[in-house]
Amino acid sequence: MESLMRMLLLLLSLLVTPLAAEYRIQTVAQGLHHPWGLVELPSGELLVGERRGRLLRLNTDGSRTLIAGLPKMVSAGQGGLLDLALHPNFAENRWLYFSYSQPGKGGAGTAVARAKLTDTHLSSLEVIFVQQPKTTGSAHFGSRMVFDAQGYLFITTGERYHARDKAQQLDNHLGKILRLHDEGTVPTDNPFINTPHAKPEIWSYGHRNIQGAAIHPPSGELWVHEHGPRGGDEVNIIKAGANYGWPLVTHGREYSGGSIGQGTHLKGMADPIWVWVPSIAPSGMLFYRGELFPHWQGSLLVGALAGQKLVRLTLNGQKIVNEQALLGELNVRIRTLVAAKDGGIYLLTDAANGQLLKLLPATDQ
Repeated sequence: MESLMRMLLLLLSLLVTPLAAEYRIQTVAQGLHHPWGLVELPSGELLVGERRGRLLRLNTDGSRTLIAGLPKMVSAGQGGLLDLALHPNFAENRWLYFSYSQPGKGGAGTAVARAKLTDTHLSSLEVIFVQQPKTTGSAHFGSRMVFDAQGYLFITTGERYHARDKAQQLDNHLGKILRLHDEGTVPTDNPFINTPHAKPEIWSYGHRNIQGAAIHPPSGELWVHEHGPRGGDEVNIIKAGANYGWPLVTHGREYSGGSIGQGTHLKGMADPIWVWVPSIAPSGMLFYRGELFPHWQGSLLVGALAGQKLVRLTLNGQKIVNEQALLGELNVRIRTLVAAKDGGIYLLTDAANGQLLKLLPATDQ
């Protein structure tokens, strides 16, 4: 029995040691106040958005430049400066997109603007999307933005927490995914453009609070994850016009422990392809296509706030077949993931003294 135990411990060590040694963490920047959005510029410099409403350029020499010109926003609770995205032709046109919680009549709501980026400020600012209606409260603004290969801009929103039933209604933008042209106009093939009283920007509905979005490389489809309540975080493949169920369908429960909706499946509503119970509070996601981690090729990476880890999901086609937890030893809330041009992975940690980290192989390639 003792020799068998020694053999089992040896096998376990052989399994664990390579995993623990497959990556190293480089600290790129510290002292960031609840950083949320991140993009890498063609120059190699980085733009970081702090939720309190500050946009910083992290220069290649290690210095920081505060970028002026942001509009007024509500920096409270989960609101403030949220996601950042570059136009697909940014190198030529300099358009930077950002989502934020916009104040107005009735409270606040998610908005998206774009502006030309210079060395020190934003110019030619245009607000291209305004969520309707605005509501009270400081939770569930979403929001992620992603361009697809055709140049369409997808924007994810939350249902603002206290307005959950509006996620099932097409006359508002709460709990939806929107699809726009790059300048903010509505594509003529959006699914509800001819539906009476529906908001024409809507691409899909029945969402709770989406904070992760990425384009699936082989198919070109939009994949997202969204926060469940007490459990029930979901990964979904987004189809035009589909209803993703919230709050009628969920694997989660009320924070008080009570049930929500009518179960975990209803006819006519799209089912998630992956669910977390209990909740990990997912935020940020990407499909890994770099060369520094060859055995991660095609994996879906997801950050976790409450879970304080990086999750690697292995795919078989469009099915998730395995989950691996990474970076739990850091004990940090991971807000955002961005693929670096060199094949590394940038991570933003959500804290008053947040960090920008870079995930690299344990040894040089």
